[in-house]
Amino acid sequence: METPGLVVHGEAEPFSTALRSLVNNRLYSDVRFVVGQEQQEVFAHRCLLACRCNFFQRLLGQESGPGVPSPVVLSTVPAEAFLSVLEFLYTNSVKLQRHSVAVTFGLGPLQERCIAFIEAHSQEVLRTRGFLELSAPALLPLLSSDNLCVDEAELVLAARSWARVGAAVLERPVAEVAAPVVRELRLALLAPAELSALEEQNRREPLIPVEQIVEAWKCHALRRGDAVRDAPCRRRRGTVPREHHRFLDLLFK
Repeated sequence: METPGLVVHGEAEPFSTALRSLVNNRLYSDVRFVVGQEQQEVFAHRCLLACRCNFFQRLLGQESGPGVPSPVVLSTVPAEAFLSVLEFLYTNSVKLQRHSVAVTFGLGPLQERCIAFIEAHSQEVLRTRGFLELSAPALLPLLSSDNLCVDEAELVLAARSWARVGAAVLERPVAEVAAPVVRELRLALLAPAELSALEEQNRREPLIPVEQIVEAWKCHALRRGDAVRDAPCRRRRGTVPREHHRFLDLLFK
């Protein structure tokens, strides 16, 4: 019977420090990114990115042609957020900041930590440029969260600002940009006066489907949170109590 070998573990901190020194380091790098609107040049190492992340494995999997390889352009990704993702990939740890929680490239553990960070710092994050630059798939799990520390009225305003920026960049109508995420707004949590004001603004600048506003009015009219199946009424952690909430048969999260 073969004797099991001895597994030797080195110290984690020096290993992490050594790898962190390679983040955006031209030394031995074999792939170059041009990131953000500022077109910041970022250097990385193809094999490390590919083995750590499926997104980069697909992105970098094609063989480059002869000569100096062209840079990978990621113009919609904020440079600071991209560097935070690289640090996580290289060292398996990163200190999250409000500007660096927008991009996760499908990294499950990092995405979970980013969402938890945003939930705890919701109002501050909603005011950052990084929030406005989120993709619709990245915004969707945030708007569906019960743990956001922000009131629904503020969240509606933030969603409108996000959609306006996306509409300007993509040259598409605001409502079309907002369509993938806007159903997660919990309009029934708004007071009647707030809902009326939103309805009027929605006439001037369409953002939310009319039927979604109608569903919220039905909840008010019937005074039941479960009156309409597609009108979510769950209170978020930051929901400000309103008089009509006692009719929705809901508990605070």
